[in-house]
Amino acid sequence: MKENQLKNRLLAKKPCFGVISPTTDATICEYVGLSGMDFYMIDAEHGAITASDISHLVRACELSGCTPLARVGDLNTALILQYMDAGVMGVMMPGCTSAAEVEKLVAAIKYPPWGKRGLGPVRAADYMMKMSQVEYVSFANAQTLVLPQVEDLEGVKNLREMVQVEGVDGFIIGPRDLAMSMGFYDGPAHPEVNAVIAEIFDVVLGANKIIGTVAGTPAQAEALIEKGATFLLNSVQGLLSGAAKTFMQP
Repeated sequence: MKENQLKNRLLAKKPCFGVISPTTDATICEYVGLSGMDFYMIDAEHGAITASDISHLVRACELSGCTPLARVGDLNTALILQYMDAGVMGVMMPGCTSAAEVEKLVAAIKYPPWGKRGLGPVRAADYMMKMSQVEYVSFANAQTLVLPQVEDLEGVKNLREMVQVEGVDGFIIGPRDLAMSMGFYDGPAHPEVNAVIAEIFDVVLGANKIIGTVAGTPAQAEALIEKGATFLLNSVQGLLSGAAKTFMQP
């Protein structure tokens, strides 16, 4: 198992940049890593990505120098296990709304005594060829990232309990879905949504946890960093669309 350089940077409170992508093309992972980004988020919520695709994407991330993460579609512990065993170094779980759900996510990602993840001679463990079992379990528990998403008002309401769950590393805001849950269907650029996002920042940073969200432009990223965000997320589609529009300007 590789050392999680992304987690090291996040714990040092350094801004980290990456993309989320629904594609199964490992070449995109290589582009992202070789461009200097810190992480690649495999989007298995909105993308048609299977557990058998994951190991190829993870290898490409490892070879190109970015940390492989995954967003899994639901809190399915068996599926999370397969992703982790393939070498994913953290999971971003959409739609978390309670401390109980965060506890279940921690249990799925961490080995005992922190969690309930099953152990086997799998790719993430270098097939048990490099470390002893005791060494690997301890190392893996320290390296993996647990990142629930806050995407609706129910999650905001319960956030003070969620940040207290042992083993959770941070929280990622889903601004579009948050705005939708508040009745704003044209996007998150409303004062009421911004006020709720500011509340999320206060609670998460007050608990000394990682906070992250979407940054569509350098200016947005800079503003978020000034507020304390260290996990800055764009999308492959957004970057391509922005570059295409710039390229086609007369």
